[in-house]
Amino acid sequence: QVQLVESGGGLVQAGGSLRLSCAASGSIFSVGAMGWFRQAPGKEREFVAAINWSGGRTYYTESVQGRFTISRDNAKNTVYLQMNSLKPEDTAVYYCAHWQYRTPPSRTPAEYNYWGQGTQVTVSS
Repeated sequence: QVQLVESGGGLVQAGGSLRLSCAASGSIFSVGAMGWFRQAPGKEREFVAAINWSGGRTYYTESVQGRFTISRDNAKNTVYLQMNSLKPEDTAVYYCAHWQYRTPPSRTPAEYNYWGQGTQVTVSS
């Protein structure tokens, strides 16, 4: 079992930055990849970024490439999402999720078993 708690969301102007954190409890955290997803009102949940268990391999959706950075600290059981140059279209509830398999993380939300409760990110124009 893995329990995930996100924090760090808020209201920011376009061009600003936020850093999201996802604190995990559970012994299997360090052996799985972690992903960040987001869901805007009226839209489906979408993949944002993922990182493998060691932190040596990262994955991004094209729209955030070069602006967002995912990282993890296994000693602290925490994964981060540094978001720079934020745009109004980045407004959404952001969720972290744990990938429990020893394969590259999926970009499909339905394939993840463990989710946090989400944190709201609002970018004003």
